[in-house]
This record gives sequence, structure tokens and C-alpha cells, in this order.
Amino acid sequence: MARKAGIVHIVGAGPGDPELLTLKAVKRLREADAVVHDRLVSPEMLAHASPDAERFYVGKARGAHPVPQREINALLVRLARAGKRVVRLKGGDPHVFGRGGEEAEALAAAGIAFEVVPGVTAACGVAACAGIPLTHRDYAQACVFVTACLKDGSSNLDWEMLARPRQTVVVYMGLAALEQVCGQLAAHGLAPATPAALVERATTPGQRVIQSTLGTLAARVRRAAPEPPTLLVVGEVVRLRAKLGARGEAPQAAQPEETRAVLAAD
Repeated sequence: MARKAGIVHIVGAGPGDPELLTLKAVKRLREADAVVHDRLVSPEMLAHASPDAERFYVGKARGAHPVPQREINALLVRLARAGKRVVRLKGGDPHVFGRGGEEAEALAAAGIAFEVVPGVTAACGVAACAGIPLTHRDYAQACVFVTACLKDGSSNLDWEMLARPRQTVVVYMGLAALEQVCGQLAAHGLAPATPAALVERATTPGQRVIQSTLGTLAARVRRAAPEPPTLLVVGEVVRLRAKLGARGEAPQAAQPEETRAVLAAD
């Protein structure tokens, strides 16, 4: 009897709040024979999978990759060739700095069937829960997503492009390089008074927003000592947080230096 063909579902888990999982993500988890998951996937999300499903933790942190990407790719191929329905569960959206494209390439090269299930990316979670819309007709007609942690370990970005006015810049994985990012943006023409915010653990009960300006944010972040995951947002839209507030907190009359948002249940 021929072995049944396996398949890999590359699934976005969203920015942290378990209720932001999509219906398709939950369905794929319930059907899975194996779940290969990242560090930012919560136990509440994994609970949607069958107790009989195998679970493989392949999480990464900055400078700590206990399971190299090539081994993750090989694991997905091996599980699928064994005839399993595999969910590769990743924080945020698989194709927004989630290495989903690299894993899809490996699966395609191995002749493995795969599906990509989109997830709410962290930037959209920040916009919803930190009171910072990414675009606004009065402030920003463009939004740029970048990562401060390139494959070669550098942060060699197109600073001139990022420092253009009337746009929002969202920097993923930028905590360690925050001082460099803020300094380079200012050096390439963005005013030091430009509003900026670092959002820690967006959409979760531990969400914290450290709000300041491009010129002073790095110093305030050092004092606050946030931990990953964080997201940096730079642009005039950050001013709107004073009016809109974060989910679970009232709008502020003035920009706060630092606030912690305790998220109310929906």
C-alpha cells in the first residue's frame, strides 16, 4: 500500500493575542498530525491542536538559534514525506520577516505540497492595540516595514529612503539596534522631534508602549529595559496615540513617557 502524501501548512499565529488566530489557522491546527512551532506561539494557541499531535519546538531568539533554519526545513520535509499533515506555526505572518518564504522554497524544491495561511502581522497588531494607526491622510501616505536584523547580522538599511517625510516606518527586531536606527534616521534628515514609540509584547496583557521622540527614545528605552518581542514605530502617526489611547486605556491629554496597557477582555 502506497504511503499517503503529506502536506505542510505554513500558518501565521498573529502578534500574540490568541484570539487573533484566524479560523483557518485553528482548523489547520485541529487537523494536524505534527506542529512545528516558534518561540512566540503561546500555549493557548497550541491547545487547538489534538493532544495526539506531535509537537516540535524550533524557537529562535536574537543570537540564539538552537535549531538552524536548514534543520527546520529538513524536519518539515521529513515529516511530510512520512505522510503527516504538518502545521508550521509562526508568530505574526509567515511572509513578513517570518522566514516563511525560505521554508516554502525548501518545500517546493523537495516536491512537498504546502499551503501558506496568513496571519495578523505585528505592525497591524500595534495599530489596533497601541492606538497608533499606520497610515492617516493627514500624516502618512505610506508605510514601510523593515527589519533591523539582516541575514548577515548587520543593520545596513536604506536610511535615505526611510527618512523621507509623510510616511510611517515600522522596524521589526530593532531593540538591540535601536540607538543605531534612531541615529541613522536623524542623520539622514528625519527631525529629532519626530514622534517615535517602542511597543513591547503588542496585543498581549503585558503590552507596554514607550513613547517619545526620535532624539530621546533610545535613552528612555534603556531606562525602561523592555524585552523582545518589540516593534519600533516612527512617524507623525504616533502623535495620534494621545487621542486614541491603547486598547483598555483611555486616551491621554498629553504624550506619556511610558505606559503599560492592561488589555481588557473582548
